[in-house]
Amino acid sequence: MFSPLELTLLLLGSAVLGVVAFRMMHLPPMLGYLAVGIVIGPHALGLAEQSEASHILAEFGVVFLMFSIGLEFSLPKLMAMRNIVFGLGMAQVGMTIAATMGLGWLLTTQMPGLKISWQASFALGGALAMSSTAIVVKMLTERLELESEHGRKILGILLFQDLAVVPLLILIPSLSKNPDDLVETLAWAAGKATLVLVLLLFVGQKLVRGWFAIVVKRRSQELFMLNLLLITLGAAWITEKAGLSMALGAFVAGMLISETEYKHQVEEDIKPFRDVLLGLFFINVGMLLNLGLVVQHWWLVLVLLAGPVLLKFALIAGLAKLFGSSDGVSMRTGLALAQAGEFGFVLLNLAGGMALMDPFIIQVVLASMVLSMLLAPFIIEKSDQLVMKISSNEWMMQSLALTKIATRTMSTQKHVIVAGFGRSGQSLATLLSEENIAYHALDLDPERVQEAQSAGANVSYGDAGRRESLVAAGIYRASAVVITYASTPSALRVLHLVHELAPALPVIVRSHDDTDLDRLKEAGAAEVVPELMEGSLMLASHALVMLGVPLRRVVHRVQAAREARYASLRGWFHGSSDADEDGELVRLHSVTLGDSASCLGKQLSDVDVEGAGAEVTAIRRGKGRLDVAPGTVLETGDVVVLRGTADAVARAEHQLLA
Repeated sequence: MFSPLELTLLLLGSAVLGVVAFRMMHLPPMLGYLAVGIVIGPHALGLAEQSEASHILAEFGVVFLMFSIGLEFSLPKLMAMRNIVFGLGMAQVGMTIAATMGLGWLLTTQMPGLKISWQASFALGGALAMSSTAIVVKMLTERLELESEHGRKILGILLFQDLAVVPLLILIPSLSKNPDDLVETLAWAAGKATLVLVLLLFVGQKLVRGWFAIVVKRRSQELFMLNLLLITLGAAWITEKAGLSMALGAFVAGMLISETEYKHQVEEDIKPFRDVLLGLFFINVGMLLNLGLVVQHWWLVLVLLAGPVLLKFALIAGLAKLFGSSDGVSMRTGLALAQAGEFGFVLLNLAGGMALMDPFIIQVVLASMVLSMLLAPFIIEKSDQLVMKISSNEWMMQSLALTKIATRTMSTQKHVIVAGFGRSGQSLATLLSEENIAYHALDLDPERVQEAQSAGANVSYGDAGRRESLVAAGIYRASAVVITYASTPSALRVLHLVHELAPALPVIVRSHDDTDLDRLKEAGAAEVVPELMEGSLMLASHALVMLGVPLRRVVHRVQAAREARYASLRGWFHGSSDADEDGELVRLHSVTLGDSASCLGKQLSDVDVEGAGAEVTAIRRGKGRLDVAPGTVLETGDVVVLRGTADAVARAEHQLLA
């Protein structure tokens, strides 16, 4: 049908279109890959079919995903969250599998025509127990809820789910063997796994650290990358030869490297391989879905969508409540984790390959899992409203929290509302206290708030992005609002609320760099402090003072740069290591005027550089610099320095040379 090259182009082109479409809808790329697989697969348009080559590449995607999970596996981190991970997380996975097996047994006894073996129920329970780390973490990050109480519960459960995949990858293939030899098979698999893990972890640890040191001393990025692929795939080959899964070996390889100082470099280097190959895995999963069968049995798909989602929500919310969480935290945790996950597809695919389940059951379960993941972002986005409607106590808890904030600020006038009480917020609070200026901070990390309150800090648990929290913090009596964390979406939300509630109140915003400076100013920020620009200013000022420049002149230059909104510092010359995905970043670009340049002999004002959206910051002629004035005549050999976005600079260069 298609040659290998044509099939590759079809997959790449479809993947690009799918990911672009889902990105525009602010949905995870993973769902785009699934949609692409469904559309071009043999059960829809029939443009592509699963082949052995694509299956192997897709399996490599799972290998690199497990390697990345291994990189994140940290014993200190695990011990710090052990109560959530091995308590709440283990209970969630175990009880989901047990509930699925119980339901499978019940259906088999009540419906004689339907036969679901306990092995199939176990594999299905393992697949349904998983939740999507990619979707949930992305949503929590955007909502600034990673450090909230329910955020920590969610991350702990997700961490155990990732760890649970390892034994499930060993157990599920063993279940396909002769039932009479099951105990012997499981014991043999456990013995082999233990032996391989001991060899890889204890012997491999010393070898990996020493070998990486040798490779790094060669100072070759190409050699480093080749070595990384060799270790990852080599460990996967060892476990495969031992009769275990390749993904297990990759997980162990990630664990070995996570304990070395090369972890962060490895993370960045492996990401392109992981994302591309994992995308191919999800396309292959999408190809498995038979849309005709789904449409024919739509009612069963809806039952299998609603059933597991409601079951997981109730189970996780109930367990979180049992482990001491409030109603609101329990329900938010359950809502966030009710959907299926990427590892669920891995386990379902594995069970299908081992013929543990009927293909029909795999089809309808697969369809329900895809639909649940499509619904997940919307459920998480509306989780606050859902919790308020479900729980009558949540209104009271929210009111109590707001009352506590209002009580602490009731007698305060002309104070500063500090949004975020991290390192920057605490430094600001210290300086305000030393100047006898009242403040009140809002933060979403309950442990930080509790410790800071015990030390006497004026901080409350609350979200500055909520209207009620700002009102309770006394926004009508405040003298300023300072946003101390670098998150443009959250800052824009706070600016919108402040503009509605107290339009005249000045808001000072921290940002990472100057990318969103104009956008934040247009949204109403009185001042925007880009930390990279301020760091550059402080570095330059210390250097100038050390070189003998009078302090008064240095202070004057720094103040002038700030008053001009860092105009003289915005943009920089990009190199190959500065390649960015955002074409809107301001950059500098030098253009040398050759003999054929169309602007030669013209005045600068006659060249429509500003019309192209850029500006000229400097003109160099020989060893000297010329004034950037409208009447400056351009000559051969002049170097014109342009500033603007990538597109604007390209248009301006065309104006100079064409």
